[in-house]
Amino acid sequence: MPLIKNRQLVDNDPWYFIQADETPPNHQPVVWPLRDLTAPPASLAVACTTEDDIAPLLSWVNQLQMIAIEFPAFRDGRGFSLARLIRRAGFQGELRARGHLLRDQLAFLESCGFNAFELTEQQLTQADLTAFGEISVHYPGQPHVA
Repeated sequence: MPLIKNRQLVDNDPWYFIQADETPPNHQPVVWPLRDLTAPPASLAVACTTEDDIAPLLSWVNQLQMIAIEFPAFRDGRGFSLARLIRRAGFQGELRARGHLLRDQLAFLESCGFNAFELTEQQLTQADLTAFGEISVHYPGQPHVA
């Protein structure tokens, strides 16, 4: 899947998203599903869905390098709120949006704190990289992330 990070197309995704009961691969950092964790992951990355309770995650944010939020449908706005909560908790690392995303959402996702976006091959075009600069007006109190 193509990855946009900090408004740039990334060739290699260093992270491996592990599935339940799967053995982690050697020599590649692993992203663990939040629902399978009871303590901070050794790989320093977590994936969650919009339905997960992220309260335990908020106490680990200083130990994590990457958090991925899965959007099950483009109309599910809970991921936007989760991103704001995670950033307010002090998370400074990569915050990745995955799943059903629309080009029109990219600038709004970025304004909520996302700095990485995983899109399907069908979703990604070169024009998608220009989507971040199409919205120049933000609500008061909402930071503009450049």
